[in-house]
Amino acid sequence: MKIAFVYDAVYPWVKGGAEMRNHELGKRLSARGHEVHIFGVKWWEGKDTIEYENMTLHGVCKARDLYVNGRRSISEALIFALKLFPALWKEKFDLIDVSVFPYFSCFTVKVVTLLRRTPSVFTWHEVWDNYWYEYMGKAGFLGKVIEKAVAKISEKNIAVSDWTKKRLESLGIPEKNITIIPNGIDLKRISQIEPECGLTSVDSQASSGFDGKMYDVIFAGRLIKEKNVDVLLKAVSLLRVDFPDIRCCIVGDGPEKAALLKLAKKLAICENVEFAGFQEYETFIGKVKASKTLVLPSSREGFGMVVIEAFACGVPVVTVREKYNAAQGLVENGVDGFVVQLGDREIAAGVEKILGNERGYTEMTAFAVNKTGKYEWAAISEQLLLWYMEQGYKTSKKK
Repeated sequence: MKIAFVYDAVYPWVKGGAEMRNHELGKRLSARGHEVHIFGVKWWEGKDTIEYENMTLHGVCKARDLYVNGRRSISEALIFALKLFPALWKEKFDLIDVSVFPYFSCFTVKVVTLLRRTPSVFTWHEVWDNYWYEYMGKAGFLGKVIEKAVAKISEKNIAVSDWTKKRLESLGIPEKNITIIPNGIDLKRISQIEPECGLTSVDSQASSGFDGKMYDVIFAGRLIKEKNVDVLLKAVSLLRVDFPDIRCCIVGDGPEKAALLKLAKKLAICENVEFAGFQEYETFIGKVKASKTLVLPSSREGFGMVVIEAFACGVPVVTVREKYNAAQGLVENGVDGFVVQLGDREIAAGVEKILGNERGYTEMTAFAVNKTGKYEWAAISEQLLLWYMEQGYKTSKKK
């Protein structure tokens, strides 16, 4: 089968759930003898088209900032969609799988689908609907209209979670046209990574911790407003009362970093918080394994892959009860973590329940680890292939 994955951001140059999904599924489909192409922005140096991990990567336009003033760049998405057409048109594919956000590329894929008679599937990582108004104010009306337009032109849809599937149905897409194929993790790779070490004897004595873990709290993600890292910092400030030596690690970068650094200074928690920036995957997992709990206070998550990664590391999760946060559907409240209201006191209370319950911690981590088996990438790639066959798509392998 010759398949094209379409998304402007490409792993490992840009790190996120959608990028990781295309990379991991593509890599495994290729290993099974299928021909995989990824079309995105050219984030790399050198030729526009390169071979990477047995996949063909097409850089359809020059790299541009994904975010402008803290929001996804409209001009970047438009330019990518326009440049995508000639790049896709050059070759004939058995199937085109386009990640829906940021929408404009979906219209390009639909045109190619009609002209080439090439089957396509739209993969939805999240559905914004009325969240557009929170994101853009009155101008959010345009975003909502475009999202609904994409829903109308999509015939076959993949949702990465049941949460996303239900929201697609609210857009008017029939249930029979939606299949859930979740994001995943590489359990073998994660199991081989050692926890990050670095505690001095003084640090080890000061840590509130069990198993000599380096961090009490870790966050990982883009530093953008909807991740609500500012609320987490305020929660850390509150937790200092009972845990004066609390240590928090913030993994990631983004437009909110300067404001967050300023807030940490204002709250006088600079010595308690480490801003680690973006990390290579092994280092990131090592930091998660060296943490007692992961906090994801995001208002908007289409899936929340970092939750599953934390579970695979045996780390409980505290996330928030927000309308557009699909990650709350991954956490069983009181079993492998806590789902709380979005607020500094509520998050602090959730974290304290974990840090203050050393006796029940082992049981909680066991529940977390046991949940991860169904999210192994190998099983998900198999599920994807079976779905392709059920839809009648060609499944011939490359020669």
